[in-house]
Amino acid sequence: MTRTQLELPNEVAVELASDHDAVMKALEDRLESDVYLRGNVLTLDGEAKDVALAETVVRELAELVGQGHEVSPGTIEAITHALERDESPGRILEDVVWRHRGLKVAPRTVNQKRYVDAMRRETVTVGIGPAGTGKSFLAVAMAVAALARKEVSRIVLTRPAVEAGERLGFLPGDLMAKVDPYLRPLFDALYSMLEPERVNQHLDRGVIEVAPLAFMRGRAQPLSSPVLTPTGFRAIGGLRVGDLVVGSDGRPTPVLGVYLQGRKQVFRLRTQDGASTLCCGEHLWQVTTPADRRRGKAARIMETHEMAGQLRTAHQHRFEVPLLTAPVEFESRDVPIDPYALGLLLGDGCLTTETTPSFTTADPELADALDENISGIALRRKSEVDYVLRNAAGHRGGVIVANPVTVALRELGLAGTRSGTKFVPDLYKKNSSECRMAVLQGLLDSDGGPVIQKGRTCRIQYSTCSERLRDDVVFLVRSLGGVVYSRRRVAAGRRPGWAGGRAVPHRSDAFMLDIRLPAGLEPFRLERKRELHVRYGGGRPMRYVDAIEAEGEVEAVCIQVAAADSLYVTDDFLVTHNTLNDSFVILDEAQNTSPEQIKMFLTRLGFGSRMVVTGDVTQIDLPSEQRSGLVTLGDILGEVEGIEFVRFGGEDVVRHQLVQRIVEAYSTHSERQAPELRPARRQA
Repeated sequence: MTRTQLELPNEVAVELASDHDAVMKALEDRLESDVYLRGNVLTLDGEAKDVALAETVVRELAELVGQGHEVSPGTIEAITHALERDESPGRILEDVVWRHRGLKVAPRTVNQKRYVDAMRRETVTVGIGPAGTGKSFLAVAMAVAALARKEVSRIVLTRPAVEAGERLGFLPGDLMAKVDPYLRPLFDALYSMLEPERVNQHLDRGVIEVAPLAFMRGRAQPLSSPVLTPTGFRAIGGLRVGDLVVGSDGRPTPVLGVYLQGRKQVFRLRTQDGASTLCCGEHLWQVTTPADRRRGKAARIMETHEMAGQLRTAHQHRFEVPLLTAPVEFESRDVPIDPYALGLLLGDGCLTTETTPSFTTADPELADALDENISGIALRRKSEVDYVLRNAAGHRGGVIVANPVTVALRELGLAGTRSGTKFVPDLYKKNSSECRMAVLQGLLDSDGGPVIQKGRTCRIQYSTCSERLRDDVVFLVRSLGGVVYSRRRVAAGRRPGWAGGRAVPHRSDAFMLDIRLPAGLEPFRLERKRELHVRYGGGRPMRYVDAIEAEGEVEAVCIQVAAADSLYVTDDFLVTHNTLNDSFVILDEAQNTSPEQIKMFLTRLGFGSRMVVTGDVTQIDLPSEQRSGLVTLGDILGEVEGIEFVRFGGEDVVRHQLVQRIVEAYSTHSERQAPELRPARRQA
């Protein structure tokens, strides 16, 4: 027998004697030697090797206290466990993950240290082990720390609601009240690490999102919803992995995943400029509020149902959705008529082809531009405002030569159109941004103009009698990243116009468009119009959510795209979101997911995001015939780079010591069972 006496600093002796001698009892239980404390003298009795280990544990304990660490029974476990594995207890316990007032979160075991390091290092971390090992608590601490350092912009907490069969409708209250029982452990961790007011503020802003696993996959649109591709709009239901869609930068981005959702309730989201699309209540939108913009805050990600009912603040639209950051780039194709010249002809040209094509304008500058931009024609003036587009190679008495403008109009399907039936051919609409911009400039130079109002920036106004041409101009403006408002002026009852000294009644309704284009796009080439627009400025185009209305249930699908911001273009050039970027995502109790559910969850991973999956494969609540997704995860993804698995055991339990004993007892009992009697789904 060996006896050693250690004189301890007073603060160390106080820590050992605190909490009704709980630390001393933990020392006695964990060490093979007898331990006595009298004043600040600690006596160790036992075999020489046991006393030597006990002395090392106490010295490590004293060093930690000297560094300001609080001592608890779990600290004894951490020190002894680390020493058994030749690890430095100080290196483990000094790794403070999060501090908040009196709370200091740090790993307490070797496995917890590995878990924390994995969450820092890898994109996806999977923590598997019994209850009480700190899997969820440490994950929340890492998420809060990442949010505080602005490494991520949001935290997403999710958990399978197995007891409710993923059907939460029968539970009382709103969504938060419905999922609260299942996410309560995560909430408790959050409230212990942040002030309750800050947590509630983050929940209101969408910085912290809480959703059952069923809602994680529900960010969907109806199968028939159009999505913009490099060749035009296609139904989202017809897209496949590898297909290209258009991202927020106007360029193609591949589809990484397509997930059928079955029948879902959908809503029509409308913006104040008349654009709209259908989506489910959990569909994601990147939005900015006026308050966010004033304070220089980044855009937030919100679900459709989160915005409903709070679309305005003091009668002001609240949620601004993004526009294209650059014009859409369709494939560049050759055209038979210069695009700017075509815009002029659609505005002020006669295209019936019953006679030689003609053009009417009071601006000689436009006549000169038309003459310069169409090869093979000679512009002959008939009156002060009327011009004829003659074939430059034709002359009286010679060989009849087809007018090149007439030939091109027939090729484009424009021959025979009048003011109420004109349109922009698809060849020009789905062409390069330069081509589309030139067509729009020709239209605006001929039938549009700047509108100046005192105290306001200059807007662009355009009018046409052709409903189809109106829609085409809307397409051009939106495809270039602008916004356009449309209204109809009914012919009946309108004051007549005036021409040639006489009143001219209106025979057709007129469509009036108010247009704003992004900075850098000049809408006019005509000098007098361009000068006004430059002088007064065009203002910033903006698009706000104006209404969200239920539209019934339909078959739906969600897609994942490879764009860095996860944005893609849907109906009316609305830019929408569908993946979790710059997020810290935690899936708790993952043992109760199916293989399909956990695959769906992991494929929601966005750029700049981290995911943590936690679970205990000995506590599966799924039906006996249903295999756990967490059980199969190691077999499928065990060798995938960027994913790390950390397995906890009974020695990692940091709750009450009795919990550790219970876990160890169940583990021992399970090992004694015959393999054929063990449920397959309970094998790790």
